[in-house]
Amino acid sequence: MKNVAQAFLPVWIVNEVTVTSFTNSFRHLIALAFTVGALNAATFYVTIAGLGGEPEYDQRFTAQAQEIDKLIRGSAPDAKIQTLFGKQATKAQLQSALSGIAREAKSGDTLVLMIIGHGSFDGFDYKVNLPGPDISAVELAALLDRIPTTRQLVVNMTSASGGSRAALEKPNRAVITATKSGSEKNATVFARYWVEALRDSSADTDKNENISALEAFLYAEQKTSQFFESQKRIATEHPTLVDSGQGDGTRKPSPENGEGLVASQITILHLGAEPHKQRRTLRKKKRC
Repeated sequence: MKNVAQAFLPVWIVNEVTVTSFTNSFRHLIALAFTVGALNAATFYVTIAGLGGEPEYDQRFTAQAQEIDKLIRGSAPDAKIQTLFGKQATKAQLQSALSGIAREAKSGDTLVLMIIGHGSFDGFDYKVNLPGPDISAVELAALLDRIPTTRQLVVNMTSASGGSRAALEKPNRAVITATKSGSEKNATVFARYWVEALRDSSADTDKNENISALEAFLYAEQKTSQFFESQKRIATEHPTLVDSGQGDGTRKPSPENGEGLVASQITILHLGAEPHKQRRTLRKKKRC
């Protein structure tokens, strides 16, 4: 996974031997420019856990959404976070959340939408199962299109989520689905490993104290494959990523297939947030 994730980095970052004094200075200037831009940019997170249909699934979906909420809040206290589950996870609430972001967000901001639960696909339309009316991929795409953020990430972890890809994919929008098509309709395990990727520092393959969407996907995709292998079961889900704006997605994004660049630029979690906070606290105590 390390080589795949690092393939998207400039050569002077991957191979320090090739760095000249000029390119090294240039790198610092670029890093400074990105840092200044990042300070002025906001990341909007919306996580929704749909209907489980059974108490076991209801509890699982809610717990996964709450865990994501907790991890992101601990990593980025200033992030704009909305998490919907249980009776709040309705179509109207999701529409309201995304419409509010459309009014507030700016072009330099980032949107991360994570969907947990069951989905359905009838060969034409994909829908997320929610309390009350369901929401379709076409309706979701229309809401997302109104949001002016430069980068968007949609992580659809539901069954049949591959059926949503065609409606959702768009340039500068990374779309991750737990299944490769709408015909993979079993409850998925991908969501479990997506949450695990946000907890496990080994997902940070480039060791920059951030977990990107690409790194989280590669981690969760590998873990999903290993799950079916270890259980000696035929895989009923094949996670895919597409961020080129077109295509069927891939399980192995790379520069060669043109997928993964946008996902590599979207940070989901800052692993260094808490250590930095602790160091600041220690410095304050020493001064006292």
